[in-house]
This record gives sequence, structure tokens and C-alpha cells, in this order.
Amino acid sequence: MDFAPADAHPRAAGAGRGLIPVKILVAGGFGVGKTTFVRSLSEIPPVSTEEDMSVLSIGVDDVTGVAQKTTTTVAMDFGRITVDRQLVLYLFGTPGQSRFWFMWDELARGAVGAVVLVDLRRIDACFAAIDYFESRGLPFVVAANRFPGTRAFADDAVRDALVVSGDCPLVWMDARDPRSSLDTLVVLVEHALARSTTP
Repeated sequence: MDFAPADAHPRAAGAGRGLIPVKILVAGGFGVGKTTFVRSLSEIPPVSTEEDMSVLSIGVDDVTGVAQKTTTTVAMDFGRITVDRQLVLYLFGTPGQSRFWFMWDELARGAVGAVVLVDLRRIDACFAAIDYFESRGLPFVVAANRFPGTRAFADDAVRDALVVSGDCPLVWMDARDPRSSLDTLVVLVEHALARSTTP
């Protein structure tokens, strides 16, 4: 499957042809690159609810490993990708801190699948997202975001550390790179399609 932006605005391009909207979540722990992922792909200026972190977050948000982070998503990120004249992907980035997890159920409603971004320097930050999608049977891919200083690991070692099954796709990617992020979405959509056709 190859995604390429359509030439025309999706509403005009899909007029009279039955536009197919596809909702995809971008999830993971605090500071793993969700906002960056959505920004790198969206064909429109992404909607972002990033706010400056304040002293009120001290002792509440765990900034271990991301001490340089100064903003945080408090509701969601939103972006759009037009695949062709009928298919449009809508990306919803979830908030990462545990105090905002109550929003995940609403954001997940109607989604076909999720990209779970992982920072292998802080794998404990991604377990909540993996557990969430596994418990709901929603297809997801694990996307190991290549942060500077990340050690190289074998795929099996990463799967064992994350306790994910062998049929869950594992992708090595860079959320800053649009091509890498797009390739990750392709893997997710193909995985979701395969799941939907499995008896």
C-alpha cells in the first residue's frame, strides 16, 4: 500500500464519490513523540493543545528522561492526510500523562487502529498504551522512535521487554521524518485490514 497526497481538497475531490474517513490514534507515554509524529504528517496546520508546563506539574508529571521538555499535550493533537480522492486519514494524538487518560475512551471511539510510540530509553512509559489497546482488541503497531542515544536492540528483545505478541508489528522509525512516519501508518493500516479479514 502506497500513500500519496491527493492533488485536490478531499471534500472537492471526493464530492459525489463517498469520502471514506479513517480515524487513527497516535498514543504512548509522556514525551515519546506523539505531537511530533502528527506534525510531521499532517497536510493541514495541525490542531494542537500543547501548553507550557508549570510548577504545578512538579511531582505530578514524571519528566525522567525528558527533563528538557517544556510543553505538554493536555487534550489531543489532530492532523489529516489525504490518501486519494476517496480515502482520508484523521490522526488523533492522545495526551501522555496518566491524569489525562480518562480522555482516551472518547478519542478511541471509531478508530480503526493505533500507533503506539515507544522511547526505548523509557519503556515503562508505554505499557499503559499497550495494555489499553490489547484489552480493547484494537489493532496497533509498536513504533520504536529512534531518539538520540537509543541503543540498538534485536526485535525479539524489544518484543520481550514490551510483552507484545509476535503478530503485533514492530516498526523502527523517526517521528521527525515524514517518510518514516508515513511508512509506520502504512504498516498499521495493512495490519488493521488483515485483522478485519481474519475469521
